[in-house]
Amino acid sequence: MERRRRDLLASPTNRSRVRRAENGGSGISFAPASPNRSEIKKRRRSESDSKMVTRARTLSASDGKKKKKKEKGDAAPKKRVYYKKVVYDGGEFEVGDDVYVKRREDASSEDEDPEVEECRICFKAGRAVMIECDACLGGFHLKCLTPPLKEVPEGEWNCGFCEVRKLGKEVELPKPPEGKRLVRTAKEKLLSSDLWAAHIESLWKEVDGTYRCRVRWYIIPEETAAGRQPHNLRREIYRTNDFADFEMESILRLCFVMNPKEYAKANNQGDDVFLCEYEYDIHWHSFKRLAEFDKEEEDGVEDDGDEDWISRDEADSGTDEDMDYEEERVKNLQSRSSITHECAANSRKGQFFGLQKIGTKRIPEHVRCHKKTDLERAKALLLLATLPKSLPCRNKEMEEITAFIKGALCQDQCLGRCLYIHGVPGTGKTMTVLSVMRNLRSEVDAGRIRPYCFVDINGLKLASPENIYKVIYEALTGHRVSWKKALQLLNERFSDGKYIGRDDDRPCVLLIDELDLLLTRNQSVLYNILDWPTKPHSKLIVIGIANTMDLPEKLLPRISSRMGIQRLCFGPYNYQQLQEIILTRLRGIDAFEKQAIEFASRKVAAISGDARRALEICRRAAEIADYRIKKALKTAPAAGKALVGMSEVEAAIKEMFQAPHIQVIKSSSKLGKIFLTAMVHELYKTGLGETTFEKLATTVSCLCASNGEAFPGWDTLLRVGCMMGECRIILCEPGSKHRLQKLQLNFPSDDVTFALKDSGELPWLAKYL
Repeated sequence: MERRRRDLLASPTNRSRVRRAENGGSGISFAPASPNRSEIKKRRRSESDSKMVTRARTLSASDGKKKKKKEKGDAAPKKRVYYKKVVYDGGEFEVGDDVYVKRREDASSEDEDPEVEECRICFKAGRAVMIECDACLGGFHLKCLTPPLKEVPEGEWNCGFCEVRKLGKEVELPKPPEGKRLVRTAKEKLLSSDLWAAHIESLWKEVDGTYRCRVRWYIIPEETAAGRQPHNLRREIYRTNDFADFEMESILRLCFVMNPKEYAKANNQGDDVFLCEYEYDIHWHSFKRLAEFDKEEEDGVEDDGDEDWISRDEADSGTDEDMDYEEERVKNLQSRSSITHECAANSRKGQFFGLQKIGTKRIPEHVRCHKKTDLERAKALLLLATLPKSLPCRNKEMEEITAFIKGALCQDQCLGRCLYIHGVPGTGKTMTVLSVMRNLRSEVDAGRIRPYCFVDINGLKLASPENIYKVIYEALTGHRVSWKKALQLLNERFSDGKYIGRDDDRPCVLLIDELDLLLTRNQSVLYNILDWPTKPHSKLIVIGIANTMDLPEKLLPRISSRMGIQRLCFGPYNYQQLQEIILTRLRGIDAFEKQAIEFASRKVAAISGDARRALEICRRAAEIADYRIKKALKTAPAAGKALVGMSEVEAAIKEMFQAPHIQVIKSSSKLGKIFLTAMVHELYKTGLGETTFEKLATTVSCLCASNGEAFPGWDTLLRVGCMMGECRIILCEPGSKHRLQKLQLNFPSDDVTFALKDSGELPWLAKYL
């Protein structure tokens, strides 16, 4: 994130506060505008249209209009008047602005709204330049730091308190002087859910004289179903598809929500700047990237010219056609507006009056103000995307990887090395290495080992094996070149020792996940990468990860000799280890019965030992139990604390292992079962997800010959493969059907194993699965 300097002399628009009127919004001035009406004849404009119209003049003009009407009493106009800009008690608001909205009267937010944040050390504002910490978003004077800074540094910057906290030590923050009370800024209140942010979609004046607006809500990551993730920036918020209408009295003041390009350049834009890159669907809990944050497109406003701006005098003299248009527009807006949540504060049939309208935002059940139950916390912790605080059951492997890397980094010459890690899927290979690298990073910060650069590459993300050169070069230098140019420059860097960047003298740790996907016909990509560490000036440490145990033996001798020296095997988890992994994630949460966790662990350990599968079963069991409990609460109160039991785990296992594709596999023909068994056997034997029809036919022939089954022939086998492809059990390479056509399983091999291991028709299949 770009370094943002706090400008204490920010623009009045940024720092101006909107003070609430005591007498129903007196002192309002506005620049009126009507909605675009392409199908209605344009009205003529008077000379006074371009001037700002005061509320007093507006009221006197409207009173004159009312006297001419034949209705009884002082009847209000029969239609709304829409504006593009409204000046409300000293604050100017336009359609398309982003604003702070007070949450509700009983929220834990102070009445004070400081215009400038105070320094976290001296607790003063002053006129000196402040720098913001990227970790805690605290503001610090440059002169208050130890040592003091003369200018704002480039790149990321963390304060000393956050640096000490990263090392696992307790930090005691400075306390304010006696008698001084800490006051939070609007930014801090927003990030703690005590304020809301919204995007103004439209502004209008009601028939009773109140000014209202329609907004689209923003939410912070904590208010989403997924919660805050490690990749979220501290100032990041999401735009939603949730709308609401309320009076303008609830608007506090302006804030600024920017797209990534604008946010990167916002170095001196004050404290009310936020990043918005995604839209969050509150109904489906899904995210969609915003390609371009075009406010005119989002607001749906088409500027056809100045003739659309009309004065208040002419606005009241509408024809019947104009009345019909306004009524239709109001109906459309009301139909689009979201239904107010029953828990929203001070709601009254969707209308809010005075200060009672504050809190019109619909509050989801999972926001921070809602205390999560143990089941909801368990569901969040069992997500595969949630990084655990510790990695159990792999202490021995972590020690070996740490010793390997330290042994290479601590040498004076830092000679290159290669380590090959293999094991079945779901055994924590990649997560173990990443955990080791995080621990080593803290040792680098403490000065115990020499600095190094770390490059993490997944072979699945590469369009072609040669693209790995581009990725490595870009990670080392920050520049993008073609893969051929990158190969040339990397050869100069690792083979000849020529520097290509400012940090070339540092050792490089290269982690390549799914190493087997880098195989080419002549295996040149793997050879180049594994040959670089053998050079005297490379300072390159390569760690390769794959599922195949004997991958080095299947490569050319010149590659296997460089790759197979040091190996580390990750065996499948047994049920005790799976049980410990689940309990570690659920530490401090009493949501599962002990027998239920053991049952899920034993079931997965008997099939594959995949920890991801065990976590998914437990998470699904928690979802089933949570749904059952919430459904029961609608009819009767809870009798006691409900836990996830054996029945929920069994239902989750039945959903996972009795899915439609598993039923198709179980009901397939005898030859179809042999066909799928051969694909799984070929996968285990080679470690490659893809195989050719020719290799598969050879494997089927061997299986049939070994177990007394008649080989059906190539044509029959090809028809069986086509039937499996039509059922989407396997994926076939598009094109004509031939012997070199590539085939791949469309589902995990564990599902095929589960479906066919207990086949009564062909019991011998179990020894190949």
